[in-house]
Parts: sequence; C-alpha cells; structure tokens
Amino acid sequence: MKSTRFINANVIDTRNGKVLANQQVRVQEGRIVAVSDAQLDGDDDQVVDVRGHFLMPGLVDSHVHVTAITPNFALLETLSPFYVGAKSSELLEDMLMRGFTTVRDAGGADYGLAKAVDEGALVGPRIMYAGNALSQTGGHADMRGPGQQTFEGCFCCSGLGRVCDGVSEVRRAARDEIRKGATQIKIMASGGVSSPTDRIDSTQFSIEEIDAIVEEATAANIHTMAHAYTARAINRLIPRGVKTIEHGNLMDEESCRLFIKHDAYLTPTLATYDALAKEGVEAGMAEHLQRKVFDVLDAGGKALEMAQRHGVKMLFGTDLLGRMQRHQLNEFHLRKDVVPTDELIRTATCNAADAFDYVGDFGEIIPGARGDIIILKDNPLDDINVLTQPDEQLMLIMKDGAFYKNTL
Repeated sequence: MKSTRFINANVIDTRNGKVLANQQVRVQEGRIVAVSDAQLDGDDDQVVDVRGHFLMPGLVDSHVHVTAITPNFALLETLSPFYVGAKSSELLEDMLMRGFTTVRDAGGADYGLAKAVDEGALVGPRIMYAGNALSQTGGHADMRGPGQQTFEGCFCCSGLGRVCDGVSEVRRAARDEIRKGATQIKIMASGGVSSPTDRIDSTQFSIEEIDAIVEEATAANIHTMAHAYTARAINRLIPRGVKTIEHGNLMDEESCRLFIKHDAYLTPTLATYDALAKEGVEAGMAEHLQRKVFDVLDAGGKALEMAQRHGVKMLFGTDLLGRMQRHQLNEFHLRKDVVPTDELIRTATCNAADAFDYVGDFGEIIPGARGDIIILKDNPLDDINVLTQPDEQLMLIMKDGAFYKNTL
C-alpha cells in the first residue's frame, strides 16, 4: 500500500479557521489515514518535509463549466464533442494547477469526461457533473434565436443543457441525467445573460415541474442546484428543496431568511460578471448578450454583502467561460473585502462537502478524507491573496494521493 508522510507541516484546519502547528499527515492509497502532532510510527514510501509551510485541503470550485471552451453557447452546441473534449483537457489541467482538486460542473461535463480524469487519462480536478442542465423552451439553456425555428446541433452533443417541458418531460429528463451518473441535477430556473430569448427577471419552470425535478433528485440521493437571479425566482425554489442557488444577484431579505430556514447555500459567481464586463465580446460572446451582464454586475456585490450580513452559508463558484477561465482565482479578490478570510476559505473547502453531502470526504485534513492536499509558502488565513498566487505560493499539489506538483 503506497503511502506518503508529510512532516513539519502547519496544517490549516479549515472548519475552525486555525493553524495546527508542527503536524504529521499520512496519506495511504489515496486517503488521509492519520494526522498527528506526534511522530507517526511506521515506514512510508515517501516522506515530504513541509519545512513549516502551510498544508491544507485542495480547493473546490462549486460552479464551473469545463466544456465551455467558448462563451458562445450556440456555437458550442455545433462543435464536435471530440474537439470540445480535447480543448476541455487544457481547462481542466489549468484548474488543477491553481489548486482546485474538485469542481462541480453546472452543465456540459458528463460521465466520459469525469471517468477520463478519474482514470488519469486527463489531468484535472475530480469532476462532479450535472450532465445537461434542464431548461424549459425559451429558457436559459435554449440557445435558439427568436427567428430560429430549427436547431443546428443536438442536445446530446456539446451544449450545456437540454430542453424539456411539462411534468412528465422534466421527470424523464432528470431520470435520464441520473441514469448517466449525474452527481447533482441543475435547474435553469430564471433568465440569464448568455441565453438569447429570455429576460434576466423571468422565472422559468412551473412549481409542479420544479417539484418533479427535486423529487427525482431526492429519490436518487443527490442534490439540486438552480440557476436563479431574482428574489422572485429564488424564493419559490428554496422551500421546494433546492439545495444551492447559483448567482443570486437580485435576492432580497426574504431570500436570506429562506436560505437559513431551509439550510440552503448560495453560490455567488462574481468572477464571471467581472470578466464578461471587461472582455466578454473579445472572448467570443455576442455583443447584445454581453450587455445583459450589466443588469446584474453591481447587484452581485450587494447580494454578497446581504448574504454575509444575514449569515447565509456560501460556496466558492466562478462560472467562467472560454479563455476567461484563467480568472478563476479572482473570485477570492472580489469577495475578500466582504467575507472574512477564514469563512472565505471554508466556502472553497468544507462548505462544499457539507452542501453536497460529502462531509469528511474532501475539504478537510482529517483521517478518512481524500488525499487532496496543497501546500502554500505562506499562511492563507493571514492573507487570502496567498491563494491567488499559485506560481509564487503553491509549492505542492496532491490529488487522491498522487503528486501533480512538488517544488519542496
């Protein structure tokens, strides 16, 4: 049984926001088996002297689109899935090299891509995937323009979603994504920026349709995530059992009350609005769609402040598209003036495990957790910017007990 022992490590206790000094950590067969402030007995295949640097669990991005090689989703749906998969491999490797060892894909990735990463055929973070997000006709995953009656691609290829209408159709669509191994179901429950025919302030799917989708996910013991901007959309979703709300820029005080009452999580994605506003058109988004981002850009920061003030539990998410995915770590910068450093680290570690019902599996340096470890030169609890400088700060990356970077 292959094992690695880390010695002289300052371990970041993510759940409690503190440093455990001078620890030893043993990883065996891909799992952490021991954490101790005393000498660990036994021989190990490899001993890594951390030399007083800071060891913490790998990061989790709870809202990515690893197959979104372009922000032009209508074009994406017509591209060869082989080409999209090949280009996705570049995005995946870059994410891992930033310290992300787990990502939750919000539409686009599938069983094949996740399995290729698990088997080591592709280098990247572990992928929790929703398969195709569920959208009503004319909803956030329907990329047909207002004058377009036919569809050039197919909803089983490289797009991010599938269209379904009515209780029986949405139930069948949810069951189909579950059959294909989805670890969560994504509901497009309001208008969005990148879709051509809906409005940001629209609600999507009926209550009966939402109930059917959540019921199917619950039956399969997986959670639901919902794209939603407005309070009107959010406040009809949370009481129905949706676990995470994605974006939430136009939420209100009642939304905050519902988050807390129903133990739901908010996933702000400030990085994507910042990037789209600055370079969306240059990156390939149609200009008339890019203009929609300004309807929610400033509101995102206000929603973050409101959520933090009320004690809403949050996740780290970015939702970046195409070449803009290089700004993934900017989410830390955009939240750091509002969210305390220890809590911001929790959003990108143990909060995700809690929300997805994977407590103890990742997001913490504890026995039984996956051997997902990053080592930083300096203490991120003192300065969150440490996490945003991987070239200077990120000394080691381990995922499932395997090394992907080691400069120690």
